[in-house]
Formats: sequence, structure tokens, C-alpha cells
Amino acid sequence: MTGGFLLYDYGLSTLTQYGIEVKSSSRTRGALVCRTEQGILLLREFHGSEKKLLFQQEVLKKLSQEGCLVDTFIENQEGSLVTRDKDNIPYTLQNWYEGRECDTKSREDIIRSVQILARVHKFMNMPVEKAYMARSLADEYARHNQEIRKIRKFIRQKGASARFEKEFLGSVQWFLEKGEKALEMLVKSDYEKLRDKAGEEGLLCHGEYNQHNVLLCKNQAAVTNFGHFSFDVQISDLYCFMRKILEKYNWDVFLARRMLEQYDKIRPISSEEWENLQIRFTYPEKYWKLANYYFSHNKAWISGKNTEKLEKVIAQKKIWGDFPENCFGKSPF
Repeated sequence: MTGGFLLYDYGLSTLTQYGIEVKSSSRTRGALVCRTEQGILLLREFHGSEKKLLFQQEVLKKLSQEGCLVDTFIENQEGSLVTRDKDNIPYTLQNWYEGRECDTKSREDIIRSVQILARVHKFMNMPVEKAYMARSLADEYARHNQEIRKIRKFIRQKGASARFEKEFLGSVQWFLEKGEKALEMLVKSDYEKLRDKAGEEGLLCHGEYNQHNVLLCKNQAAVTNFGHFSFDVQISDLYCFMRKILEKYNWDVFLARRMLEQYDKIRPISSEEWENLQIRFTYPEKYWKLANYYFSHNKAWISGKNTEKLEKVIAQKKIWGDFPENCFGKSPF
């Protein structure tokens, strides 16, 4: 111990600026869980914009007032959300909860997490700040398709020597056609109307809603890590959560429909949103992500794990390719 704190402080000394005494602490993913007289708190090094943090705090306060368990920030004794230690490293302190992450092997946990998302979405609206509007999905798809073409050209010119490169070249045309089809469907759809509605009503998305950001407590559940929030079409959160789950369940249509039904019971899905979900599932997002990771990292050593992931995506291409029609073809509207 040094001056009452561990030699490796991890920001604990900043808690004196809150007037808070720590009984015990333990490390978690990129942060410290602190047990104090004020309850469980999370101390984390801060890397973002303080202006955005203040807006995020307003969103969290609103959700908290509506009865949602969220990780609101705590002000220090000077009224600031960001506190610097003796080395001028900035930290934030948040309310935290005793619970476990959503278990993706448990269908019960998955359904519960979808229900929680729907409840949170009902209260996630604020006066629009244009700086936090998400970029257009059409622009994103066009850019991603262009990147896939660029990677294909790069590998063709240098020659495919690694297994990843051979697998990519052998499959890229099929996945690129899916990407182009999704973009064409999106342009013809009511997506712009949905986007305008999100802007007019100030609808907010979590931005990174996954199993790690849902803490299931005894009688309630908490949603955490809102740092990627944006004003956007809210079902983008539902899509992101479903995609990651369904990859693990081999694109199980029955599970997908259950997730959609449970969300719809709490926060109804419009016919335009239903169509938009189908389009999102038509786009080969995981394929693009793996290709993009390859292109932006050291190509002299390609991760075997990344190659295995690509092979899994290719192996699932038939069932994934059929999924949008099988799941969304029969609209409930």
C-alpha cells in the first residue's frame, strides 16, 4: 500500500474527490468495481468528449426517472462528471449493479434481454442534437460494398497465399451480390421516412446493445454502456442484438420470431420497421467486418481465429441467405 492506496492505483485515489470511501474493489472489463457505503460503483478511465458525456448523462437520468436501471454518472465534489488523478488521467464514476451478463446459451436470458430493450426504447427520446445523428444506412452500405470490391482487387493483384485470402476470393462474388441487393432494397424502401421520423421524434439508440451490456439482477435488469448512443431508427439496436445471437443459433427462425414477438408486445414494430429489419438481415455485415479486419491489420500474419470465423460465415451462407425471407417474408401486419 502507498498513501492508503495500492501501488497500482487504477484511479482509486480519485474517489477522495467524491468524498467516497472504498470498502473493496475488483477489476472487471476495462474498469474497477468499487463497493462503497453508497452502493456498487464503477470507476473507469475516460476517453471521450465531455460534451457528449453530459448529453449521455441527460439520457441516463431520463431513463432512471422512468424506472429503468442504468449506469448514471456521479458528480464529484466540484460538480463535474470527469475527475483527474495526480497524473492528470481522467476518470468517471458510475452507479453499478450486482448481476450477471445475459447468457447467450439461455433462451430465457435472450428473450428477457429483448424485452428490456423494448422497454428502454419506449423512453429513449430527447430533443435532437444533430451532432449525434447516425449516418445514413444507405451511405454505409454503399461504402462497405466499395470496400469489399477494393479488398477483392487487392488480393487478386497480390495473389492469394493465405487460407483467409483464398476463402475470401472463392466466396466474395456471392456475398457482394447480397450487399448490392440489400442496398437496392434499402433505396426503394421507406427507410428515409423512418430516418426522418427518428429525427423528428428524437428517437435514440443504445448503439451497442449486446449480451455484455445487459446485467440480469435478482428481480430487475440493468442496461449499461450507452457511450455509442445516437439518434437513429431504433430497431437498429434490435437487429444488432438479434444478429449476434442468431449467428450462434445457426439462424434459427423460431427463436428469431420469438424475439420479434416479445419486442413487439412492448414496443410495437411498424410495417416500415419490419421491412427495414428484413433489409438489414439481407446485408452480409459479418462478412464485411471480417474482410475489413483483414485489410486494416497486418497481412503478413492473419489470425487463424479470423479465418475460422470467415469459414463459418461461408458454411452458413445458405441458411443465412434464406433467413430474411423465411423470417420476414410473412409479415404480421
